Amino acid sequence: MARASVWLEGKARKGGRGGQPSGLDRDRITSVTVRLLDADGLDKFSMRRLAAELNVTAMSVYWYVDTKDDLLELALDAAFGELRLPDTEDGDGDWRDQLRALATEYRALLVRHPWLSPLAGRYLNIGPHSLAFSRVVQQVVRRAGLPAHGVTGAISAVFQFVYGYGTVESHFAARVAAAGMTADEYFNSAMDAVTEVPATARIIEESRDLMAARGGDTVAEMLDRDFTFALDLLIAGIEAKVQRPERGAGNCATSHDAPAPADEDAPPSS
Repeated sequence: MARASVWLEGKARKGGRGGQPSGLDRDRITSVTVRLLDADGLDKFSMRRLAAELNVTAMSVYWYVDTKDDLLELALDAAFGELRLPDTEDGDGDWRDQLRALATEYRALLVRHPWLSPLAGRYLNIGPHSLAFSRVVQQVVRRAGLPAHGVTGAISAVFQFVYGYGTVESHFAARVAAAGMTADEYFNSAMDAVTEVPATARIIEESRDLMAARGGDTVAEMLDRDFTFALDLLIAGIEAKVQRPERGAGNCATSHDAPAPADEDAPPSS
């Protein structure tokens, strides 16, 4: 059996049962849950901790949600509601720009809420905000001109990359915070440490030219440059598939899907 979902069992719209405690509602409970997950992390979150933050008993929360899983699934979809989605109904706008915007939004969401990536892998992601995001992504990628059988593969290539990149970036941010340093201090400290060990120092020396060519004076700039370049590679791959479809698949290229001019200032990838 697939894991039960709050969205499939009719519990997501439940506003509380008769006799529920006053001063509470599901939106407030979900909002505080998101705030606690941001502050304490997924491992430390508990219904008891939530109740204390709401200044109610733990049992009071259960007037509004049946289980902790239900609440986490509601929090997951609430986070997806933060994504700024382009208007795709009229079909205007360059699909490349819109895809870059969606990927950048999703990356930022994963970094902003480190608990989101494990929950996204645990639940079905069928809440209204998650579905709205998926729908817009599909509409944008459809306009690239790929054959129908290639659309989901293109979506997977882009957004599984973003999921992985954002997840690793959020882990790095957590290590930085735990060390009580800035990202740049942590990076420089780590680089100093690894260059003192012969085995790792040799590898670092071999990649020194790549690190220099990568560009960026700060960790944030380096992360942004790598993300942008990798995303450009994926979009270029979609364009290449449109212009040179598989043999027998028919010519799916269209005049408005010609590859964009190369950006002479694009940084090399490490």
